[in-house]
Amino acid sequence: MQKYLTDNKDRFLNELLDLLRIPSVSADSKFKEDTRRAAEFVRQSIEDAGADWVKIFETPGHPIVYGEKIVNPAAPTVLIYGHYDVQPADPYELWDSPPFEPVIKNERIYARGACDDKGQFYMHIKALEMMISTKSLPCNVKIMIEGEEEVGSDHLGEFVKAHRDMLACDTILISDTSIIANDVPSIEVGLRGLTYLEVEVIGANRDLHSGVYGGAVANPINVLCEMIASLHDENGHITIPGFYDNVEELTADERTAMNEAPFDLEEYKQDLLIEDVKGEAGYTTIERTSIRPTLDVNGIWGGYIGEGAKTVLPSKAYAKISMRLVPNQTDKEIEEKFTKHFLSIAPPSVKVSVKPHHGGLPYVNPTDSIEYEAASLAMEESFGKKPIPTRGGGSIPIVALFEQELGRKSILMGFGLDIDALHSPNESYGLFNYYKGIETIPLFFKHYAALKKEE
Repeated sequence: MQKYLTDNKDRFLNELLDLLRIPSVSADSKFKEDTRRAAEFVRQSIEDAGADWVKIFETPGHPIVYGEKIVNPAAPTVLIYGHYDVQPADPYELWDSPPFEPVIKNERIYARGACDDKGQFYMHIKALEMMISTKSLPCNVKIMIEGEEEVGSDHLGEFVKAHRDMLACDTILISDTSIIANDVPSIEVGLRGLTYLEVEVIGANRDLHSGVYGGAVANPINVLCEMIASLHDENGHITIPGFYDNVEELTADERTAMNEAPFDLEEYKQDLLIEDVKGEAGYTTIERTSIRPTLDVNGIWGGYIGEGAKTVLPSKAYAKISMRLVPNQTDKEIEEKFTKHFLSIAPPSVKVSVKPHHGGLPYVNPTDSIEYEAASLAMEESFGKKPIPTRGGGSIPIVALFEQELGRKSILMGFGLDIDALHSPNESYGLFNYYKGIETIPLFFKHYAALKKEE
């Protein structure tokens, strides 16, 4: 199989570059046709890989691509999940090269979606092709690639519920996460959940002259900033009443084990060009980004932001706010607590509204399952080192739903790195990581099939 990969490396790369050229931004309606084009590209790729049956399923939003290869009804079945939609590329001026014109520099692919998640899910399609072409596929494969993950997978839940029989499987394999380093493999066994909201603060019925009215009428931007600032105390603790009521607290031994993973704080700061880190007091950077909940402003705007000056006291101000959640918190619970608190701290001089966008539940995976052992053996075989179990800071809302609706755990066997700049300008993905993923995925199938036989 290694020979097949070596012989086809250039084609595998060029196909990914073609996919990256499609601006499949699910959040922006002006890219709707491009997002559809990406779905068609994925459908054709799965078909070309040798799947028995491939179909595009329409949703009220962006379509879902599904395909399958059944080698033996008695064999175990692996469901592969990924997403072809990408984050908006804004601000474009901060990219060193156009985000949808992929370039390769220093053995890395630079493009929006290079790692999240086009480069990672496309590894599975190429691995499937390799296994089918070399007649070495030991499991049945079902593959589902959606187009709305970056906007909360709004319609995927309905799709999964409506197609439980079609999606029935023994385990779910996902590559949308990272490893510690190229020489330190790891498998994420936990994800944080998410609550995402938009707030609006309204003052006067129109924009006002800041000289005539300034100091007498509430400025919604000032008020919004004060309200947001009050959501954390001096120790970085979130001040929303009841926010921590259900937070899972790890034992001292668990925290010690977590902090034994390789991590260089000085290198971390240097990579980000910051003088120091900041966060909840009493926790390390590793803990703050994995086992602790957070609240962050993702965007804030209002008033005049054009060139030059306009002395205006704005009528409205807005902010988008996300909260990452940990086990035992739920997105609906936190949404309700945030909304109640935010409305309660609004001064009478303004009107405030809170609009929920999307959310998802936290997720923790056991390390004593056949699925985890298969992933661990696969990575150990390809990297030459046993992977370290880690908890990730990101969210994949569908993972908890898979367990709820299909009764199956997901294995998060990703190949990204922290330097990949996910959701940021100059997103990238290493050629090493792309090819290493294609090499490792068939090994998961090999070990999983063997372990299931011994079960």
